Amino acid sequence: MTHPQDQHPPQDARTLPTRDHDASEALLERVRQAAATGTALRLVGGGSKGFYGRPVVGETLSLAEHTGIVNYDPVELVVTVRAGTRLADLQAVLAQEGQQLAFEPPHFGENATVGGTVACGLSGPRRPWAGSVRDFVLGTRMITHDGKRLHFGGEVMKNVAGYDLSRLMVGAQGTLGIIDEVSFKVLPRPAASATLRLEMGLGDAMARLAEWGRKPMPITGAAHDGETLHLRLEGGASSVANTQAQLGGELDDTAFWTQLRELELAFFSRRHDDRPLWRLSLPHRAPPLALDGDTLVDWAGAQRWLRSELPAATIRQHAAQAGGHATLVDRDRAHGVDAPFTPLSVVMDKYHRQLKAKLDPKGIFNPGRLYEGL
Repeated sequence: MTHPQDQHPPQDARTLPTRDHDASEALLERVRQAAATGTALRLVGGGSKGFYGRPVVGETLSLAEHTGIVNYDPVELVVTVRAGTRLADLQAVLAQEGQQLAFEPPHFGENATVGGTVACGLSGPRRPWAGSVRDFVLGTRMITHDGKRLHFGGEVMKNVAGYDLSRLMVGAQGTLGIIDEVSFKVLPRPAASATLRLEMGLGDAMARLAEWGRKPMPITGAAHDGETLHLRLEGGASSVANTQAQLGGELDDTAFWTQLRELELAFFSRRHDDRPLWRLSLPHRAPPLALDGDTLVDWAGAQRWLRSELPAATIRQHAAQAGGHATLVDRDRAHGVDAPFTPLSVVMDKYHRQLKAKLDPKGIFNPGRLYEGL
């Protein structure tokens, strides 16, 4: 009997350069020294998401050389990869097998790494239908504050040992430990795809999306730019064709979704609009917020980009009243304000500090990246 791995030899999947043993040990020793001296470390992968979050003051610790695919089993839909691996390189290997990272992570630069992708926890336009970064992380290997490697989770969905701690690393921005390796669940790329343009106002678009959401339609992208609803259909050829015929509209360039994901549309350009850029995370059926400014709606209403000069407190108050929160994002200016993320409640602040004290008692990993004192 032929084993699935015999059909996909490991060497075919592991085409990326890998770190050597000496470099790996040097990294662990660097962490041990930092812990012994209480030296803060500023963790850097490709540097593509340095604008996201608060600035970190500390010695730079680069993970860019810690690259390579540890294991890839296309049959089991699982890949384990080192954190410094370029995201584009991993996606190229997956594409050779007709597979993808279904959460459609943004790059924000050609040097974006796997570790930065997980640390920032950002997902692309497909997120409401496919899931978030956290949903596809099966396991992680992390470097702790005392320079040890610990493994959490596994490489199959059935293995739940340590599963929650692996997911905890998603979005922590390196404040809890160094992500060393990540195991992802991957999915097949869709057989067919089509992007549609439907001219309608935001109110009509939200009503239509609510109606379509109750039907088995192959929608994997829905964004409104103020005048036009952009829809992406993905799935089997017949399903995409039938839905396209049912919805009508005009065929559009599929590059729209890449430009939206990478914040490259004119809406996001400082040359086009110099007002601060906010990312609002809201219930997808929340009505338009009464905020002065221009809005671009993504995720079928669950993610809304806002250009506005309003005070941060005003924007966050409206977002909270709608059941969400607001983050200041600036692609061209690093760290626009001291507190880009919504301040934590007293209870959540307590839990965050307890977790930080447990996993990083010396406070050496990216201190202050998320919140002051954390």
